[in-house]
Amino acid sequence: MLTPPVIDRVVRAALDEDAPWGDLTSEYLIPADSVATADLVAREAGVFSGGQVFAAAFALTDPRVDVELRVADGTPFSPGDVLASVTGPARAILTAERIGLNFAQRMSGVATVTARYVAEVAGTRARIVDTRKTTPGLRALERHAVRSGGGHNHRHSLSDAVMAKDNHLALLTRGGASVTEALIAAKARLPHTAHLEVEVDRLDQIEPVLAAGVGTIMLDNFSLADLQAGVAQVAGRATVEASGGVSLDTVGAIARTGVDVISVGALTHSARALDLGLDIRIDGS
Repeated sequence: MLTPPVIDRVVRAALDEDAPWGDLTSEYLIPADSVATADLVAREAGVFSGGQVFAAAFALTDPRVDVELRVADGTPFSPGDVLASVTGPARAILTAERIGLNFAQRMSGVATVTARYVAEVAGTRARIVDTRKTTPGLRALERHAVRSGGGHNHRHSLSDAVMAKDNHLALLTRGGASVTEALIAAKARLPHTAHLEVEVDRLDQIEPVLAAGVGTIMLDNFSLADLQAGVAQVAGRATVEASGGVSLDTVGAIARTGVDVISVGALTHSARALDLGLDIRIDGS
């Protein structure tokens, strides 16, 4: 998802927002022929993500700026580690600094919290996945960051798979058809490549959904005991996803119920930006 055209579009929009008519401070205070070097330095521990996006902020500001990435996305780091180095026209570096940092801090924050969730489920079959609760316009970046942290991606958009939740099922069955009948009829209209997932919030809803031959069943806001019972009831007939009430304090116990997938909205909607800094040095004119 994080392709060069996507990076170009997102970064250009951010640069245009930040300096729509140029960077007055740099243009009036810094000589045009000044060059500078700068290091992207970690102020706290974490997992790096967003190197190519960070580099694009400088390249799109001025192609003469050179960015050397010192670590790859997915690399853990400690306070004081140098993650990248930047060399080139001082004005351009100062203009792109905030945008480059914003992306690297945000994406590394998502990668770092994802890595914590992944560590909590180590030794179980569960995989940690993200949700569509992403910052509008930044989904490709945030989902890349989830992968940098060792997590996995759910469907990228509404166009990628069929996921029937409670509101969908209420409308689907309002004509009097049972959930099983309605899902079978809907499934018959789907392309053979389309994956069908259905959300349930009670144990007694599982069997009617499974009878329709769904690929994944989501157990939403189930207690640990009900999650364990639900996994036993499904008995391998579908992929079992747990959702709702997931935190770092609860995710390990949820994983030990035997679910296959745990979706966590907090990976993207609640991750804080990491403290990274750009230490800059003006070399002269």
